[in-house]
Amino acid sequence: MDRTERFYKIELLLRSRGCVSFEALLVELDVSPATLKRDLQYLRDRLAAPIVYDRFDNGYRFDAAPGGAGSARQELPGLWFSEKEIHALLTMHQLLAGLDDDGVLSRHLQPMMDKLQGMLGADESEARELMRRVKLISTARRRVPSRHFELLGSALVQRKRVWLRYFKRSDRSVSEREVSPQRLVNYRNTWYLDAWCHASDGLRRFALDAVQEARPLEQKARHVAVKDLESQLDAGYGIYGGAGSKLKWATLRFSPEAAQWVANEEWHAQQKSRWLEDGRYELQVPYSDPTELTMDVLRHGDSVQVLGDKALVAAIAARLKSAARMYAC
Repeated sequence: MDRTERFYKIELLLRSRGCVSFEALLVELDVSPATLKRDLQYLRDRLAAPIVYDRFDNGYRFDAAPGGAGSARQELPGLWFSEKEIHALLTMHQLLAGLDDDGVLSRHLQPMMDKLQGMLGADESEARELMRRVKLISTARRRVPSRHFELLGSALVQRKRVWLRYFKRSDRSVSEREVSPQRLVNYRNTWYLDAWCHASDGLRRFALDAVQEARPLEQKARHVAVKDLESQLDAGYGIYGGAGSKLKWATLRFSPEAAQWVANEEWHAQQKSRWLEDGRYELQVPYSDPTELTMDVLRHGDSVQVLGDKALVAAIAARLKSAARMYAC
């Protein structure tokens, strides 16, 4: 256990037990008395931790006097977590590992996870048991080559441009383009890159699994403010919104049976909804490209009705008729 881990362990012991004897700290930390004394002195003098010796209880605790921290949260420079927060982070590590078959995220985060386990005093078997208590079940996941994820993530952080060879599924074409990465998005178990495309001179969203080849460039990336990304790419429904598209509103009316589930779902951050007197549920969502909205409406079959938007109604009706013909006896 290195010194940083010992600092975290000392804080956790004092916070969870209130008052801890010198002997108990020695046992928990497995260090010499001289090392423990140096650690306590460093925490007091260099990190301003309000650790005091309680003669009555013969142990160390956080100062509860006026001006001291008392039972309040103690924070030192750098990452500082409670025991519950550490457990939550270990759980998140499992979630990330489930999203990342190639181990890119989990590999980079593993040193941090090892340190968190050390702070808790958990051995390897306890850590494995904790990881098994969280299970992530994903469907229709589109896998991303780890080399692309790391390259694009690095370019995003370093604010560098990237050259892409990209496969466009809509017309099955392949194009080469230079982009300035702006944001990585994980949506419905699929990774996307929001970037400024210098070929089309605008914001575009690229599916990482459709990137055939990527190469870092030395040119500095064009900067786009996050608020502009959100207003242009997040305003419409789903991942196919597209920058510059005209925004429309769809009104969906769900049956009383379907309403019990849909009422607890967030289809869009700006959605509007209301319950009707007969138990039906009305949901309004903004969209610019109907592709994904159509798929989600079709998923509910005869439990939902689209109102008002004639073009959207016609498109969904055509899809339903086409599907019905496939099953006609």
